[in-house]
Amino acid sequence: MIWIVFIGLFLFSAATYGLARRRAAAKAEAGHVLPHSRPGQHGAYVAIWATVPAFLLLAALLVFGGRIETALLAADLPAAAASLPAEQQERLVSDARAIAVGRSPSAVQYEGPLKAALDTTVARARSYDALLTGGGIALAVLLALIGGLLALRRLSPEFRARNRVEGWVGGVLLACSVAAVLTTFGIIGSLLFESLRFFAAVSPVEFLTGMHWSPQVAMRADQAGGSGAFGAVPLFVGTFLVMLIAMLVAGPVGLFSAIYLAEYAGPRTRGWVKPLLEILAGVPTVVYGFFAALTVGPAFRAFFNSIGANLIGGPLDGIGQYLIGVQNQMALTAGVVMGIMLIPFVSSLSDDIINAVPQSLRDGSYAMGATKSETVKKVVLPAALPGVMGAFLLAISRAIGETMIVTMAAGLQAKATLNPLDTVTTVTVQIVTLLTGDQEFDSPKTLAAFGLGLTLFVVTLALNVIALRIVQAYREQYD
Repeated sequence: MIWIVFIGLFLFSAATYGLARRRAAAKAEAGHVLPHSRPGQHGAYVAIWATVPAFLLLAALLVFGGRIETALLAADLPAAAASLPAEQQERLVSDARAIAVGRSPSAVQYEGPLKAALDTTVARARSYDALLTGGGIALAVLLALIGGLLALRRLSPEFRARNRVEGWVGGVLLACSVAAVLTTFGIIGSLLFESLRFFAAVSPVEFLTGMHWSPQVAMRADQAGGSGAFGAVPLFVGTFLVMLIAMLVAGPVGLFSAIYLAEYAGPRTRGWVKPLLEILAGVPTVVYGFFAALTVGPAFRAFFNSIGANLIGGPLDGIGQYLIGVQNQMALTAGVVMGIMLIPFVSSLSDDIINAVPQSLRDGSYAMGATKSETVKKVVLPAALPGVMGAFLLAISRAIGETMIVTMAAGLQAKATLNPLDTVTTVTVQIVTLLTGDQEFDSPKTLAAFGLGLTLFVVTLALNVIALRIVQAYREQYD
């Protein structure tokens, strides 16, 4: 019902906009004066006052209406239900609300006095729901009518409608900015709070320097001082290894693709190649994971197994024996497929940045006798370096945060190794693993996810700050 009112508000807003626009134009024409604001701005002013207060009221009703109804029902429970424990009272109220709106209640069977209490609560829930919904809709309609009429009465050629509309727009933009900032602080605050609980049980030194990651091991009395079960170094090493392999694939391929498309390719070639590259960005990561697990992993395994078979019996017999045992899941598989996924992130952004370099710089280089390749290397790329660095940082952040490909292609075994043929795991994969299923947030095993998240946040922030300093220093040198 409320959604129908939202649609009605939108139509009413459009109607008041058109009416106010025509009335403002008519008043200006009748008075033969130059109005302060345009008719469209007068229309926008009236539409705002006819819509926004009612919209805010309905939004508040959608967000808080259920809580208000639950509080009213809980405060007025029948005697048979009032004596129940708090958890059973909440379940009865929840079931009553579900029945009142036509949803399926829980599987709990109510008999005797509890069945009568449930029926009474259902009746009250229907009455409260009708009261809140009907009253809210009536008040919203009244606010819309009053706001629209009062705003229409203020219309005149001298009325500064533009200033009022711009004030509303500025307020909306400020609210969005504040919401974004508060969300950031909320994320950081929740990470800090839960991480402090984790570090109260596990030493931060052991967490950051320990070489053994096994969070399923319980914290026992004989593990005082840290058993090494929560040593996150293998996770950091695995994350770095997969990210490095991915960037070794995506960095050169993406950057060279951008240079070719921006400086060498013709319009027809560019029109075909650029969209094909950008299609890679729209492929779901689970598809890349299947591609890695079913195609790339077996291909790499067959390749290294064949090399190992040729080395067995010779001076490199040990290496051959190792290559024979290579499995499908390895850091190399995850890194290569992730690099393919990141190519459009680097190529598309770098291409846009290179195209944004002023043509006058190229013309000046050609006038000095430089070739196209020399111009690209010594003029275009230095000028585009800040943007290219931003593209690389975006790709690195994407690689650090990827989970599905690593899970399906690199395995879940925590190893502090830089061997690309070994199975590894990453920080994000372990965060998902620790928080999957029903977990209690009172054990170090679950709270370890927040410690990993905080560490990843700090490292990513530090990398961004360092990259920003590098770009600023280079920009000063270039300018």
